[in-house]
Amino acid sequence: MRLIVKYLRFAILFFLISTIVVALLFRFINPPATPLMMIRVVEQLAEGESPRMQYNWIPLEKMPKNLPLAVIASEDNKFMTHHGIDLKAIQKAQKLNKRGRKLRGASTISQQTAKNVFLWPARNWVRKGLEVYFTGLIELTWGKERIMEVYLNVIEMGDGIYGAEMAAEQYFHKPAEKLTRSECAAIAAVLPGPRKWRPDRPTPYIQRKISAISSMMYKVERPGW
Repeated sequence: MRLIVKYLRFAILFFLISTIVVALLFRFINPPATPLMMIRVVEQLAEGESPRMQYNWIPLEKMPKNLPLAVIASEDNKFMTHHGIDLKAIQKAQKLNKRGRKLRGASTISQQTAKNVFLWPARNWVRKGLEVYFTGLIELTWGKERIMEVYLNVIEMGDGIYGAEMAAEQYFHKPAEKLTRSECAAIAAVLPGPRKWRPDRPTPYIQRKISAISSMMYKVERPGW
């Protein structure tokens, strides 16, 4: 038992130290890839397809101001004020789920960033617990501006398409810094299902979302970066 406790303490200490070190590194070094990107490549190879991973990092200052505003309006209205977890959104989602309805957006941008950079896509309590841990870690070590920069660069935006720059080039044939307000809203509108919808070919449902996001962009707190 003493040996088991010893190894357990070592494993916990190693996990804490290693994750803190990696989080601090990613505060200054851009992630070369994410677990989801690697999983998608494996899926493509398993289906006999050529691997597709279009990923081109750009700093936040080269993105239009409307893009972070659009994803805040669409995904996480309280991004600038919460500390990683929006408890009210989670409680509301639970109530709606009990009624047989589903609420998108219960996960904050911070949670989605932590999940994308450090974890794998799954729905279980272990993964969710790790997501809460990494969310708190990046909130403490990165800050809101870096979280948004990483989110907009690593988020899946289509089949083999990751980040704002590649989405802008693939869908609107221009660099991200040239995106218009409505194009930013269109990109934000498809994020819940980036491989199902396209921002350049919006369905009636996505058109309604674009309009709603465009209106909400005037109401949410504008980041100061």
